[in-house]
Amino acid sequence: MTIDNYQLSIVNYQLSMESKRRMPLPVSNSRIKLSSGQIFWREVGSGPHIIFLHGSWTDSSDWLPVMDTLSHEYHCLAPDLLGFGESDQPETHYSISLEVECLAEYLKALSLQEVYLVARDLGAWVATSYALKHPEAVRGLVLLAPYGVEIKAGHNASKGKQGSWLAQNALLVRRLLLLLYPLAKLLGCHRTIDRLLLRLERLLSSGVARQILFDRRRAEIEAELLHDRFDWLKTQVLVLQGETDPPKVVALCSAYAQLSPQVEVRIVPGNSEDISATTESIALQIKEFVISH
Repeated sequence: MTIDNYQLSIVNYQLSMESKRRMPLPVSNSRIKLSSGQIFWREVGSGPHIIFLHGSWTDSSDWLPVMDTLSHEYHCLAPDLLGFGESDQPETHYSISLEVECLAEYLKALSLQEVYLVARDLGAWVATSYALKHPEAVRGLVLLAPYGVEIKAGHNASKGKQGSWLAQNALLVRRLLLLLYPLAKLLGCHRTIDRLLLRLERLLSSGVARQILFDRRRAEIEAELLHDRFDWLKTQVLVLQGETDPPKVVALCSAYAQLSPQVEVRIVPGNSEDISATTESIALQIKEFVISH
């Protein structure tokens, strides 16, 4: 074998090994029985532990593209919160505190310590509340569209008037929109109705999210808001805000940053609420954050 052929074989071998390392790793699905019910989770990879928490109207599958990107360097786990997805949905009173207790029990059962938490909207509220209660167990938070704070402009991250009314009247609104749909399609303005119908389907599909966000006593929700607790926050927090995020999400990100010097906001391309379309940028930010913390 000539030197050139030898060098070429080394390069081909290295490329082959790199390709193998970057091939998608198999995701395992598991369940564990906790005191409040059975929790389902997805798991892949090895390395530092990253726990992904989904949002209000989704489940752990929402994070699969990001987990796939990071799985060659990190141990990625994404549980369905109690009452969501394939986890149990017991007849109980759901709250942020209950989800935090389940998360703590879940991590303890798996002997996972010093984890990073990556979460969006409702999951971000749970993640931040967990970090406040168990600061020694969390190495850092990466949050998207984080709930748990009140914001101006008629919106509320926990129980907005608009969101509450829509949640309580979702079935009626859906019937009216379906009646109007043929006319709207004829006039070429059906896309707005499509978006509203999708939002309504999400509202109707998760009674637990509606209960936590809208259907509890106002005093109970206020007791779980984070405003007065940010002074206790010791964990570094990275909030990812999309360039095209709607005003409500921008307000949420700004509120978090204003409440604690531990919070840094970074702008990422696209819309942070659409994880599948921003996978690479979100994964890169998570990786940089983990490396530096």
